[in-house]
Amino acid sequence: MIKYIVRGTLLLALISLTGCASLSIEPWVKPYERQNLADPIMSASRHPIANMHVAHVLDAREAARGAESTEGGGCGCN
Repeated sequence: MIKYIVRGTLLLALISLTGCASLSIEPWVKPYERQNLADPIMSASRHPIANMHVAHVLDAREAARGAESTEGGGCGCN
């Protein structure tokens, strides 16, 4: 009985690891398609200045920096 459990576990591990393998070596985004991804309409935020302000307010409120990929010291002062 234990032999079947070990074999089943190994088979499950093998199947889950092969799911991570890429079937093709080609990139998903072709070089000529990357210009579409660099379009401003594809950005996650519509108002980057407003988002910078919100990030600054959150940094000051939480007294921690670096969570929004901002640069600075570690003291939380501006």
